[in-house]
Amino acid sequence: MTAQQIVQDWWQLSGADAASLPVVHFTGDAEQLPSRYQVGALASASIAAQALAAQQIFAARGGVQQTVSVNQRHALAVFRSERYLRLNGGMPPEPWSPVSGYYQAGDQRWLQLHTNFPHHLQGVLQHLGCADSRDAVAAAIREHSAASLTEALSERGLCASLIRTPAEWQSHPQAAAIAAQSLFHLQRSGDAPPRPWTAAARPLQGVRVLDLSRVIAAPVAARTLAQHGADVLAVGAAHLPNIPALVMDTGRGKRNTQLDLRDAAQLAQFHQLLSQADVLIQAYRPGALAAFGLSEQALAERYPGLIQLSLSAYGQQGPWATRRGYDSLVQSATGIACTEGSGDSLQMPGKLPCQALDHATGYLAAFAIMRALQRRAEEGGNWQIQVSLAQTGAYLTRLGVSEQITGRELSEAESADWLQQEASGFGTLTALRPAEQMSACMPYFSLPAVPAATHPPVWW
Repeated sequence: MTAQQIVQDWWQLSGADAASLPVVHFTGDAEQLPSRYQVGALASASIAAQALAAQQIFAARGGVQQTVSVNQRHALAVFRSERYLRLNGGMPPEPWSPVSGYYQAGDQRWLQLHTNFPHHLQGVLQHLGCADSRDAVAAAIREHSAASLTEALSERGLCASLIRTPAEWQSHPQAAAIAAQSLFHLQRSGDAPPRPWTAAARPLQGVRVLDLSRVIAAPVAARTLAQHGADVLAVGAAHLPNIPALVMDTGRGKRNTQLDLRDAAQLAQFHQLLSQADVLIQAYRPGALAAFGLSEQALAERYPGLIQLSLSAYGQQGPWATRRGYDSLVQSATGIACTEGSGDSLQMPGKLPCQALDHATGYLAAFAIMRALQRRAEEGGNWQIQVSLAQTGAYLTRLGVSEQITGRELSEAESADWLQQEASGFGTLTALRPAEQMSACMPYFSLPAVPAATHPPVWW
C-alpha cells in the first residue's frame, strides 16, 4: 500500500466518509530507511492522517481550507525523534540500559531483555542470580533455554521476549487474537449531548488532555495533540520511574504534574481533573486502573463526553492481553526482529531502523482521538479507543515485506533543516519540528519540555 492508500484506509476505519477526506500532498524523496518493512509509507501516512484529522476540526471551527503536506524524509526523522535530541549542545542522558538487548541462550535460541527501568533490571538480575553487567547476564542466560527463561521472566512481570520466526508467531494464540481485531478500536461507549466546536485559531485550542503515560507511544500521541493546540497535562507519580531523555522529547507542549493515585486525597484531585477533561490517554496494562475505580466503564458513566484512549502492548484480548511489552519486545515476539535479521531464529536478530511501532501507534492514537472529538461534536456521546503495538506491527507486516533490505539512512544535512532550538526546563534542547506543513495553522509547541512535578495538578 502507498502512503495515500494507508491514509484512506485509516479514514474509513474511523467511520468517516471517504468523500470527506481532505487532500494531502506527500513531498520530498520517498526513499525509506533501510528495512525489509514499509516503514517509510507507514511514517508518512500516520503523520498525514492525524494532520488531516486536525484540518477537519480546524475547518469545523471556522478555519480556512489549506494545503496539508508531509515531507517523507522528515517523517522518517520524526519516527525516531528521540535520536535527534540534544541537551545544551551535547547528548542527553542515555535512555537505554546496557543490559537491554539480545542474548543467545543455552539452546542457541535468541531472546531479548528490556531493562530500562531500574525495577525491571533488578528483577532480571535477581532471577538470574548474577552481577549487573552484560557479560554476567550473558553467561547466566547460557544456562537456560530461551523459551523457558522468557516465560519465567514474564511470569514475574519482567520484560523479555523470545525471538520468534513469523511462522512461529502466526501459530501463537495471541497472533490469532490480534488477527481478529481491527487496527484500532473506536466505539461510542456512553450517551452525552454533542459538544459543537466554537471558533478558534488552532485546531485543538481549548481541548483538555490528561496524559497518564510514559516512554514513547502514548506520550507521542499526547505530544501530537499539543502541537495542534491542546492543553495537555502529563500526570506521573514520584514512585513511577521515567526516562529523562524521552520526557524531554515527548514532553514538548505539555505541562507536567504528579499525583499518587494510591492516596485517596490525590485520587480525588485526579477526579477533579477528569471532571473538566476532554481526553484521557493511558498506557497501563488492560485492567490495571480498575483497582483505583478508574475502569473505562466507570469513567464513561461518571464523566459524560469523556474520550478515553487505552494503549497496550499486545491488545485487549487474548492470553497476552496483560503482558508487559515495549516496541522492541513486540518486534521480537512477532517475527519482525527475525525478519530484519538473518531470517533464522538461531542467528542474530535485527531491528527496524526506528521505533516504528511506538511512533506509528502514537500518531494513530492521536488520529483516532481527533476523529472521536469530531464525532463527539457531531453526534455526542462518550468514546473509547483502543490501540496496541502488536496490532500496529501486524498492520506493518500486511503492508508487505521485501526480499531484502532496501532504503538509505538520513544524512546530517537532511536532518539539519528540520531541527530547532528551544529553552526548556532542562536546558537548551535541540529537537525536531513536526513533519506536517499546514499553511493556515502550522503545528508548534507553545510550551517547552519540563521536569516532573513542575506544575500543580490543575487546569489553566
